Amino acid sequence: MRYFLAIVLTLSLIGMAEKSSAEEDLFVVVTSDSHETQMMSMVLSFQSAQQGQNVRVLLCDDAGKLALSGYEFPEFEPAGRTPQQLMNQLIDGGATVEVCAIFLPNRDYTESDLIDGIGIANPEEVARFMKQEGVRYFTF
Repeated sequence: MRYFLAIVLTLSLIGMAEKSSAEEDLFVVVTSDSHETQMMSMVLSFQSAQQGQNVRVLLCDDAGKLALSGYEFPEFEPAGRTPQQLMNQLIDGGATVEVCAIFLPNRDYTESDLIDGIGIANPEEVARFMKQEGVRYFTF
């Protein structure tokens, strides 16, 4: 009986571990031109990363400006930082940050205008990522 219970417990823990790892991906899409909304998206993404989630951020529309070097943003309290500074901390912590594939081709910016560590999203790969079981999806 003990052996049976040990096997059931072990299998349950393995199942929980598999489910847990699949639920640790957070996909955040930011499109808002509101700096305050952009900041809150970075705050929540940063806090999620601090709590062990793998964070992937897609910047589209006016939020893509967060990815541009030399672009200025207001500081927000109580952090005393800009959304771009917090995004850079996310990148330093291992988060994936990308601009949507149509951001650069439809503006007067090029890949060289992007902050180091920010890529250009591949729609096919993003779609594959989004359909994975357990990916949590948030939009701002």
